[in-house]
Amino acid sequence: MESVLTPLVSTKEKTSGAKALIKSLIAEKVNIVFGYPGGAIMPVYDALFDFQTEVHHVLTRHEQGAVHAAQGFARATGEVGVVLATSGPGATNLITGIADAMVDSTPLVCITGQVGSQLLGSDAFQETDIISISMPVTKWNFQVTKAEELPEAIAKAFYIAKSGRPGPVLIDITKDAQFQDFEFSYSPCRTIRSYQPIPSLNLNQVKAAADLINLAQKPFVLFGQGVILGNAEQEFKSFIEKTGIPAAWTILGLSALPTEHPLNVGMLGMHGNYGPNKLTNECDVLIAIGMRFDDRVTGNLEKYAKQARIIHLDIDPAEINKNVKVEIPVLGDCKETLSELTKHVLLKSHREWLEKFRVLNAIEAEQVVKDELSPVEGPLKMGEVVDQINQITDGDAVLVTDVGQHQMMACRYTRFNQSKSNITSGGLGTMGFCLPAAIGAKLGAPSREVIAVIGDGGFQMTIQELGTVFQTQAAIKIVILNNNFLGMVRQWQQLFFDKRYSSTELMNPDFIKIGEGYGIKGATVEKREDLSNALKAMFAHEGSYLLEVKVGKEDNVFPMVPSGASVSDIRLA
Repeated sequence: MESVLTPLVSTKEKTSGAKALIKSLIAEKVNIVFGYPGGAIMPVYDALFDFQTEVHHVLTRHEQGAVHAAQGFARATGEVGVVLATSGPGATNLITGIADAMVDSTPLVCITGQVGSQLLGSDAFQETDIISISMPVTKWNFQVTKAEELPEAIAKAFYIAKSGRPGPVLIDITKDAQFQDFEFSYSPCRTIRSYQPIPSLNLNQVKAAADLINLAQKPFVLFGQGVILGNAEQEFKSFIEKTGIPAAWTILGLSALPTEHPLNVGMLGMHGNYGPNKLTNECDVLIAIGMRFDDRVTGNLEKYAKQARIIHLDIDPAEINKNVKVEIPVLGDCKETLSELTKHVLLKSHREWLEKFRVLNAIEAEQVVKDELSPVEGPLKMGEVVDQINQITDGDAVLVTDVGQHQMMACRYTRFNQSKSNITSGGLGTMGFCLPAAIGAKLGAPSREVIAVIGDGGFQMTIQELGTVFQTQAAIKIVILNNNFLGMVRQWQQLFFDKRYSSTELMNPDFIKIGEGYGIKGATVEKREDLSNALKAMFAHEGSYLLEVKVGKEDNVFPMVPSGASVSDIRLA
């Protein structure tokens, strides 16, 4: 790909490849990187020593922790997260997080060291072909073997990572390239020939979509993270308020629209709300905005919204007709497409149609939510813990979750007032995501309360990152919802495998003592009457805090769309 570069930084002084990398990051306004040193990246870390006031390095306890922390930082700030790692196992330890970032459209620049160029292909110590390994899970990757290639490679990396549909990029730098001297100059990348991140807006498609929306009697909006990534929250709000269309969110779209907005009708998908799932198969026009029709949202595609005429607004042409056949695609940045679409739609309200969502969600509230949020006996429930956290934070906190039952409960019951507040692993479903992502989110948004709600299984996948909490003094609040099970797998084993609980029950350690070993204050609560005071004590504490809440061992998450079923077959129990 041929790029167009505009000169920004130039010097006639000889600069090593390692120093050129750090200077390039500074030119891209990077002031925080996450990583773990090793032999093949050591020249870069040596150069970093001289730039400590400009670039703050966060030493995680594992490379996977570094990439998840960078994801949390990117999701909380909207900026590019930057990761450093060494070759071989250091580089391969990044792959899970890179794959997660690729599916969830998170902008990352991952920089790995590599053995010297003369050793490439020789099976040298800690050599792996990270370019081939990472190719399926990156937007772009490139191996630098000469120092003078570095500035342009880094410029392209940042442009590609953050433009269009964001995603991860990997730059692999041989060790000799890090040592080589050259005359350094840096220019940010503005465009690349053959790479068109934002499709041209087709006004005819916009007008066709508006005509269809104006005729609809039962229109329904599904919105995803594309609204957040496009910084189009206000344009989206204006669109639904003018049209009066009920809107439901994917878990990555959560927080794009305030939870209490009257047109917000809840969550889509396998464990979503009753109304939006049932009525997906009753609407006459379905408007998908910045979402990709994931299988957890659609259920059985053969039975998904067959009665509806479908409009799909997306920046990525690859998503159009990938899973669901659409009648009118509207390609482009949704900040622009929504603004243009809003000009052509009529001012309307759909009160009777909206009331159907409210009636169905009221049934769910009576049969499911009431028992989750206001139980009168039995062990603590995940829902009531999340609800009490809501009462304290009043919808203003950043919520970071892992994967499993606690994730679904937290997404279902957390209220949000502002965007970029819900950070979770969506498409890949990566256990171990939460703790390091919460660290990155807090370092990116230090003025906001950051709460890591996490299951006992996922917590132990990256528990070593408590060391990063300790070293950075990141004041995150960690709430472990402990049911001594891999809860979501156990739920499926109960419902679909005759309660054959194979390898899902956990014998857990004393989490509070482990936290104390890292200088993190904590407490355990298991009685309902103690929960409120325990949460208040956690939030009153100025630093990081670990609260273990022991919840029911065999509680399940409902509603639920069984695997392979239609979304309208959603079960309340």
